[in-house]
Amino acid sequence: MRAVIQRVKHASLSVGGKLISEIAGGLAVYLGIAPEDGEDNAEAMAKKISNLRIFEDAQGKMNLSVQDVGGKILLISQFTLYGDCRRGNRPSFTGAARPEHAEPLYRYAAQCLRGLGLSVKTGIFGADMKIEQYNDGPVTIIYEC
Repeated sequence: MRAVIQRVKHASLSVGGKLISEIAGGLAVYLGIAPEDGEDNAEAMAKKISNLRIFEDAQGKMNLSVQDVGGKILLISQFTLYGDCRRGNRPSFTGAARPEHAEPLYRYAAQCLRGLGLSVKTGIFGADMKIEQYNDGPVTIIYEC
């Protein structure tokens, strides 16, 4: 499981011109799932995301988590995180899990985050999503488990 985690002031997700999800501040998390991933990966990912100290404290140091600041999470399925472009110019996505495996794990990861007390908004799995975000920092972390 692979995630790109970005600290945001605002993020919104639309499908077909219709607003689906929106957060005022917190984390935009792009989540990719590999064929070998399971529920243990989703649980580990949720724990890491919820505890990652990438928000500034009163002294301006990154010491606070999304939970500490009362932030929200916009969780976005992103199979292209497993794109392999080492050969040629067209990425291969064979490293990404098939939708029938990835979608339940994506939903389970959202459930795990909610179980940790976080407010989580999601996109529509497999849809052509349009995402707008106002990055904070910018702070971007790549995490794999």
